[in-house]
Parts: sequence; structure tokens; C-alpha cells
Amino acid sequence: MRYAVLGGGKRIRPALVYAGGSALGAAPAALDPAAAAIELIHAYSLIHDDLPAMDDDDWRRGRPSCHRAFDEATAILAGDALQALAFQTLATAALPAETRVQMCALLAEAAGTRGMAGGQALDLEAVGRELGASEVERMHVLKTGALIAASLRLGALTAGAPAELDQRLDRFGRRLGLAFQIRDDLLDEEGDPERAGKRLRKDRAAGKRSFTAVLGAEEARLRLRAEAAALEEELAGMPDPLAAALSPLLAYAIGRDR
Repeated sequence: MRYAVLGGGKRIRPALVYAGGSALGAAPAALDPAAAAIELIHAYSLIHDDLPAMDDDDWRRGRPSCHRAFDEATAILAGDALQALAFQTLATAALPAETRVQMCALLAEAAGTRGMAGGQALDLEAVGRELGASEVERMHVLKTGALIAASLRLGALTAGAPAELDQRLDRFGRRLGLAFQIRDDLLDEEGDPERAGKRLRKDRAAGKRSFTAVLGAEEARLRLRAEAAALEEELAGMPDPLAAALSPLLAYAIGRDR
């Protein structure tokens, strides 16, 4: 479990918890449970994604993936335990009971069939099939966008932000997840494996339906620019401290090189 969680990574999801929650008035220490929980869920998902039955990846973050460093059974159990630990972390946080219940429900939905797991199921089902751009978009809004949106919403819940902000953060987060995934797909086609710390150009070889496979690299770049412009417009309608806190993370998500 420590190998999977503490072995590097971009930490974009906890960064969103801290940035959004702090801008809305939460103390950084109060945001620790939400930030830890979201990263634990992400780490568990990577362990399971790398398994032979899923994406069959031998490398993650420049090191052997969990099932290669240990074995498949241990990797499955480590992922299971990390998922349980994420909810334990939220359930035992020093926050009001109502807030903890809301946070557990929010994270469960984002990680389950209406979020990350559902998106991964669509991804596996799509292998070798012809998909349109709208179908790929739906898949990645669930697979990547739901957990990124949950990061923002958990920070806002911790801060006790107004309920009317929740829908706006959900929409922004899902769209940010989509842009993040388009950038990921472009990097998988054109990136540097050493910087990425994992095997690249595997999606097309495996028959997976990425944005670059469906649209082509140039059209995917145009779509990324369109999503970035839409996200900037969304930020402009948010409270000033929140927009200022999220703007650098938006720039990172769409401009990163690994």
C-alpha cells in the first residue's frame, strides 16, 4: 500500500482539494482527510488498472507496477485495502457528522458505477470497437472527470461552502477531467516514456479508444484548446479567491509534459 501511494505521482486531485477548500476558507489541516482519501482512491484505481486483466501495465511512475513488484494477489488486496482506508479516513475526520456522511456518499458515487469504475467498464467494453467522439467523451468524463470533480467538491464541503456552488464545481471538475484526459492521450502518442515513467503508445496498440485514436492528434489538440477556453470561462464566473486558486492547476493540467 505504501509502495503504491508514496511512490510519486502528480497529486493533482489532493492539490485541487487544498486549492479549492483553502480559497473557500477551510484550514489546510481540516482538508487533510479529504486530500488523503481522494489520493488513496486514485492509488487503488492505478493498482487495479495495471493488472493483467485490465490494462496489463508493468510500469508505473518509473517503477515496476504493484503486481510486478509483489504479485497479483497482493496487488488486488492492496487496492481493496486502500479503497477501504479512503472511507475510513473520511469517516473518522474531525468534522461534523453530517459533513462526513456527505463526503463518504460523494466519494462513493465518484468512484463507483456512476463515476470512475463505470468509466473504466466502458473503456474495457470499447476495446476494438469504433466509437464516436461523444462516446469517448462520456467514458472519460466518468473515468477521469468524476474523481477530479469530487476533489473540488470535497474541499468545498470541508469549507462549508454554499450548496449552490456544488453544481458549478462539479461541472468545472468534470470538464477539467476531460481536458486532463485529452492531454494524457496526446502524451501517450507523443510523450517521452522516461519522463512519463510508464510505457507509452500502448493504447492504440491495444485497440483502446482514446481521443487521439478517434480524432487524430491535431483534432485532439484543437479540442483541448476549446476545453481550456470553456474552463477559463467557467472560472471567470466563480468567486475571485476560488478562481485565482484554481487557475494555476488548470494551466498545469492542460500544459503538462508527463
